Amino acid sequence: MAIWKPSGMDMASVCRQKPSGSADACRSVSGADLLCALALAVSVALAPAGPARAQSPVPGTFTPPEGCTGFMTVQSRGCRVSNYYRCEADPAGHQWRADFDQEGIFFVSRTDPEAQWVESYEFNPTVRQTLDPAPRDPASFSELLSAGNDTFDFNLTEDTGEQSRVTGFDGLTGVEVVIDGIPLKQTQFEFRETLPDGTPLRSARGNEFIHPEWRLFFSGPSEWDGAEGPLPVDGSPRQFVFPGEPGFFTTEPIFDCDAILSQDIGGARLLPAAVRP
Repeated sequence: MAIWKPSGMDMASVCRQKPSGSADACRSVSGADLLCALALAVSVALAPAGPARAQSPVPGTFTPPEGCTGFMTVQSRGCRVSNYYRCEADPAGHQWRADFDQEGIFFVSRTDPEAQWVESYEFNPTVRQTLDPAPRDPASFSELLSAGNDTFDFNLTEDTGEQSRVTGFDGLTGVEVVIDGIPLKQTQFEFRETLPDGTPLRSARGNEFIHPEWRLFFSGPSEWDGAEGPLPVDGSPRQFVFPGEPGFFTTEPIFDCDAILSQDIGGARLLPAAVRP
């Protein structure tokens, strides 16, 4: 399932707002300190080394927080690059993803082995969203693989106090594809997010992709219903990069960026299937 979120902000500003103003204040791999660790890593990676570099900046490299190890970079359509990493302090099977567009980092999320969205961070303003305990119908990657279909019904809470309910389903289509040498299974999905009183927030339908062993979702062609009406989008993966390969943990997206710049979509961002509650 994919999630539609507003545009982001300069992550480095998050850490600059902390009273200490030092790297020692940014060591945790959760909560606000995680944001600071990310901000420091990105701001250092992108800082120009001198006048020549400032005039012709090279693509930056993302460094995950202390205690975390990167394992994959995915370049996707829609001018987005996602860097995946795991942290020693997390429960087994939990995975993080940091999303970048042409303006920098704009979204960070953590999923569990069932691809449930444990927590996420979006920016401008900075908001943390978490999965409420005891969901009515938990999302289950295992059920999707074994039964070919999985329904879900759960609640989310932001640190602002705003709550929402998400319902929908994922189903295997039986189609298998190979993208950049990686075999993936295609899914179809629908989801609807509402306020507790039933007021609609957003909904979407379309196709996505999964990798059974990695227990990850990736975006595909879909249609989103928002304030401006239906919007077709495609955040499909185009390139998978692993440690030691050129472009691993880059912060520079490479696909469809010119097309994104030429379209005015109200500052919205597509967050793909891996952003799953």
